[in-house]
Amino acid sequence: MVGTVEFWLQRFSPAAANAAELLVDCHDPTSTAFITVDSSGEPEVAVTYGELQERSKRLARVLTDMGVRRGEVVGVLLGKRIDLPVALAAILRLGAVYLPLFTAFAPPAIEARLRGAGARVVITEPSQADKLHEIGGIETLVTGAELDARISDSAPVEESVSVGGDGTVLLLFTSGTTGSPKGVPVPLRALAAFACYMVYGLDVREDDVFWNAADPGWAYGLYYGVLGPMAVGRTNILHNSAFSAEATLTLLRQLSVTNLAAAPTVYRALSKTSGLGEVSLRCASSAGEPLTPEITQWAVDALGTEVRDHYGQTELGMVINNHWHDEVRQHPVKGSMGKPMPGFACGIVDGQIAVDTAQSPLMWFAGYHGDPSKTDSRFTEDKRWYLTGDTGYADDAGNFHFGGRDDDVIIMAGYRIGPLDVESVLITHPAVTDVAVVGQPDELRGEVLEAFVVLGPGNLGSEELAGQLQEMVKTNYAAHAYPRRVHFVGQLPRTASGKVQRYVLRRSG
Repeated sequence: MVGTVEFWLQRFSPAAANAAELLVDCHDPTSTAFITVDSSGEPEVAVTYGELQERSKRLARVLTDMGVRRGEVVGVLLGKRIDLPVALAAILRLGAVYLPLFTAFAPPAIEARLRGAGARVVITEPSQADKLHEIGGIETLVTGAELDARISDSAPVEESVSVGGDGTVLLLFTSGTTGSPKGVPVPLRALAAFACYMVYGLDVREDDVFWNAADPGWAYGLYYGVLGPMAVGRTNILHNSAFSAEATLTLLRQLSVTNLAAAPTVYRALSKTSGLGEVSLRCASSAGEPLTPEITQWAVDALGTEVRDHYGQTELGMVINNHWHDEVRQHPVKGSMGKPMPGFACGIVDGQIAVDTAQSPLMWFAGYHGDPSKTDSRFTEDKRWYLTGDTGYADDAGNFHFGGRDDDVIIMAGYRIGPLDVESVLITHPAVTDVAVVGQPDELRGEVLEAFVVLGPGNLGSEELAGQLQEMVKTNYAAHAYPRRVHFVGQLPRTASGKVQRYVLRRSG
């Protein structure tokens, strides 16, 4: 099923649109929805759309018995396992809202998102359950034999709730440099844009073995590793294991993957791995941060195809791509993110990459959850343009080139990290009086975090103290987001108005 922009809009935008029916029930019940893979690269379970339908209807009954109703937010703290799309489908059947929680987050980061969303129910797994114990007012469902029995004993819900194209189906939180994490409500009609990316950007075909390796706790993995495949009735692979080049290579071989989507970190790691001779991809796509030229050149010989760079945001999905589909495919221009996807019109406004809302039928972002002032800052005064906060330019042929991030967000291995989130943890140490976090280039991860720390009187910087600060971030924010280097400095460079001059710190790191 290819379809045009108009086709997908007509499918996901009507007032009577039903998410569960469109994502699960309408597909061939015998076709495979997801394949789970263990740490050795061996396929574990292949789940059909029919099985996904049956199990999600029963889990929806369990949630109903817990009092979950239309519009209520349900948190999901699960790894890349089949329980995740089952939970998603069950939540959407009730007209409720799915809140993804990244499994690398520490309890404070999880609690901030649960409180911000107003969630009172969380579905999790045994390895994550301890993180929820100290968060009051939260009911938990933990996967395993007990929940499996409860699901099996529950009668399936008879009907799914329709929320319509404008109804919220997801709530994702994204962080910048100021304020608490920002909630992005995602309406059902956004799936029209997700489906178009699966078609035009990735060119996922019926005979492809498709794998989006991104984590579904974040936008790219959730939008295009779970929702996108379900929207177009394709299969995706869920590899529930910590990333390593060797495990990735094994999976590519074992399942004969032909269409791969991943962060640049994956390709950089593979480029340093031997034994790629048995891998041959038809399409390879990258998102999360700009590709470096050496990776693009390496991939042609090593993977059998170039890696194509794509650009998007949590608030938009993917909008500018070096597309793979024959209708919009062109030879990639060096250093370019490509051209706007059908359904989006983009330009440069005040030096920023921007989306023309009047000319973009696939545009779905209307504002942040409970934050009208931050919403206003994302649009021009006349609401004509959505401002991404990313600088760039368009060449004479209409190809867009990424310049930098206006908001100082750090992108490490495809994950967006707001400096304030990390700084807010570090400043709680009794020895620390001032702190700033910046990103520095890293060959493997794209960027890594560096912290510049000012200590109070009588405190001396040491390797031991640096280790304590790193551990604080791992424990109180996220294991992946700790500063790889800690610099102890006498003061932070600031402007006359008191703003930290992060560019000075980047140069001195």
